[in-house]
Amino acid sequence: MSKVNMYFATGFEEVEALTVVDLLRRVKIEVDMVSVTGIKEVKGAHGITVKMDKVFDQADDDVDMLILPGGMPGTTNLAAHLGLETMIKTYNNRGKYIAAICAAPTVFGKMGLLDGKYATCYPGMEDGLEGAIVKYDPVVIDDNIITSRGLGTAIDFALAIICELIDEETANDLAKKIVYNL
Repeated sequence: MSKVNMYFATGFEEVEALTVVDLLRRVKIEVDMVSVTGIKEVKGAHGITVKMDKVFDQADDDVDMLILPGGMPGTTNLAAHLGLETMIKTYNNRGKYIAAICAAPTVFGKMGLLDGKYATCYPGMEDGLEGAIVKYDPVVIDDNIITSRGLGTAIDFALAIICELIDEETANDLAKKIVYNL
């Protein structure tokens, strides 16, 4: 069974984050919602507070994928967390999956992880994809890096993650079960 960590900072985009967590859990991918704030309750960009599974120092650092939701100032707050930055760079250097949606792919860009890679992000934030070859598809996968555009692409993003961690058949079955793009 696959295991992933999704990292939350104050100001995360609630629908992006929780859609991905929900859909991954439906196919038995273990997801830990991890707070980088030091406390287990994290307030989203639209005033919704969500209880996390763990705080950063409690999180398993050997999982199959690290995922960043977007939202503002959540993305800025994730980018400012030095422990998370170190972990993302380590995962990328090892060729392990890192994924981000909306504004969050800019975190990878600012770290220099997108040089020569295809990537996408929230419209108008493309300058933050430093070094990337910018695409405008709902989801872009380049080797171990998965990026997506925003709230409207959250289901596509989750299904792409499922394709990578399990298989396309599982993703397609889930899409049918949730009446997505029939």
